[in-house]
Amino acid sequence: MSIRRFRLPESRRIGAATAGAVIAISALAGCGTDSTAPDSTVAAGESATFPRTLDTAKGQVTIPRAPQRVVVLDTAELDSVTLLGVTPVGAVVPHTKTTGGFPDYLKSGLDKVSDVGPLLEPNLERIASLKPDLILSSKVRHDKIYDKLSGIAPTVLTETTGGPWKANLAVHAAALGRDQAAATALRKYEDRARALGEGIKSAANGTMPSASVVRFLAGPTRLYQTNSFSGVILADVGLNRPTSQISTDPKKTMTEVSAEQIDKADADLIFVATIDDPGKTPKNAVTSSPVWKDLRAVRDGKVYEVPDETWMSGIGVQAAQRMLADIAQATGVPLPAE
Repeated sequence: MSIRRFRLPESRRIGAATAGAVIAISALAGCGTDSTAPDSTVAAGESATFPRTLDTAKGQVTIPRAPQRVVVLDTAELDSVTLLGVTPVGAVVPHTKTTGGFPDYLKSGLDKVSDVGPLLEPNLERIASLKPDLILSSKVRHDKIYDKLSGIAPTVLTETTGGPWKANLAVHAAALGRDQAAATALRKYEDRARALGEGIKSAANGTMPSASVVRFLAGPTRLYQTNSFSGVILADVGLNRPTSQISTDPKKTMTEVSAEQIDKADADLIFVATIDDPGKTPKNAVTSSPVWKDLRAVRDGKVYEVPDETWMSGIGVQAAQRMLADIAQATGVPLPAE
């Protein structure tokens, strides 16, 4: 029996621990399955060995063969698998999208994918009918139904979603046997983000601007922190953040503020995401208030509307690449080539 251990690059090991899923993989050869030949689902140039056992947020999970029929139960997992060339047989649509359908930035090629939602209460019968051989989700979403899901197919859960998205991608890739493809895609994104940051700094005469991320939804307005998904992207670019949006608490990814407290969003740039129907949010009341109008970015015309589905719920390399394009446009800097 040979054992191969999958290790993240040094810069991403802390994120792996935060995700709560140890990415040590035992590729178990010679255990009754011929796993020496690359499976047809493995990305070109990548040979994965199955069965393999992953240490996940719910303990060890063995995946007997290269998955052919994958079900994903959140948008982060959907971003991951489609990035790696896998079309799932089932997925949930974003719970924030009342118009229905998969995310616009991903939906090309997903016309035959079954909707197994809603996200918070997936349709177990529908999932079972698809005869999946792998289910991907997170403990924060579906811990309560893990036993039922794992009774249908091997189920790999990360601890949570959002901030630890890079480590989660490694988990998803390990389950699919596409470790190399994921590492390559992530490296290309990080190189691009770094190059964009260098361009922004050069254009600003050596001083990086600060940026806020504001989200309007039903209820209090949210300011997204440094350890949120969008916060990680801004950090990869190197943009500064207001003190109101700096968090070292992995559980504190956003701060809720009232219209009177929106001055906490003060920054050189403000990126605004609005969930679904703006009329159901306090957006109009907040943006018409004197406090909002006195913000530096508002006065300077540096407020940018961005898609909620990429900045908030995309949570993957493909969404992150879209965000880089938005940041480049906002700062007037050419987007570096991939």
